[in-house]
Amino acid sequence: VEKEFSFENRKVLLVEDNEMNREIATEILEDAGLAVDTAEDGAFAVKAVEENGLEHYDFILMDIQMPVMDGYEATKAIRAMPGGDKVTIIAVSANAFEDDVQKSLSVGMNAHVAKPIDVNVLFDTMRELAR
Repeated sequence: VEKEFSFENRKVLLVEDNEMNREIATEILEDAGLAVDTAEDGAFAVKAVEENGLEHYDFILMDIQMPVMDGYEATKAIRAMPGGDKVTIIAVSANAFEDDVQKSLSVGMNAHVAKPIDVNVLFDTMRELAR
């Protein structure tokens, strides 16, 4: 019998530059049982991972288009850290064409979810990638 997957006791770093999107997504993720840290751009995301350690996060939900450091650059920086290959990074982007998806995967993201976010698609993707 397959055990029901639970987001309880799992941590996510939500990287999103739009404050309203960040608030809504945080509420949805917390309602699912996830503990949520947020970062408003890629530079803050990299800093959060450096300060907390890679093992601190089960998932990083990474917006692509952000000021200061975009999601691609932040992902490359995180992947370059020792053990950086172990954290699950999911691109969350309004850019959902095939070449956008391929670019996300080519910089080391594990998956790509289109905005506006379909919560079921996001949670299914997270379940599939959960370690």
